[in-house]
Amino acid sequence: MPTENSSFMRRWSSEQLRAGLLDPEGLVSSATKVKSLWTGFLSFAMQENVLQVAVGVTIATAFTKLVNSLVSDILLPPISLLPWMDRNLDEKFLVLRGGGNATELYNTKAQALADGALIWTYGSFLDELMSFMGIGFALYIIANVYGMMSKESIIKNVVKCPYCKKAVSGEAKRCATCTSWLDGGEDVETSALPARASL
Repeated sequence: MPTENSSFMRRWSSEQLRAGLLDPEGLVSSATKVKSLWTGFLSFAMQENVLQVAVGVTIATAFTKLVNSLVSDILLPPISLLPWMDRNLDEKFLVLRGGGNATELYNTKAQALADGALIWTYGSFLDELMSFMGIGFALYIIANVYGMMSKESIIKNVVKCPYCKKAVSGEAKRCATCTSWLDGGEDVETSALPARASL
């Protein structure tokens, strides 16, 4: 038994079809578009250079952890043995404003923070600075070793153009920015025509 609602839906659908608003092939074309979008995403995500970047980021993360461990576990403890260092470097701090119970000195950062003191944790900064310098130095060594073992160096020789002051490869003959000669090429005769005989 048809209801008033179902007849309204049939009438509404036929009106939409006549007006061109409802495409009976719309579901098929939408599915095709979704499939095309998915295929495009997969071809983008599985490109060789995207996978190389993912592997590189993973290796870089592991390398960073390794160098951080080298700095904080191997290099910094001997520095803490120096006469003016009475604790690990990352535990060094300076109290700028005492907390509620500031009648005695704080032995650790945790005690000072628990008391509500305002502290300047310069030891943590020095620890991070040493880690950064360690990572930078290790990467520089790796880049030099790679350059010695392969024909292509990672570290490029860069000079400044004397005219526009932009950075240019040390092997360049002309500046890419201002096109001026860097090796004195403007002084060389470049004409392909033979020299005229003097009369």
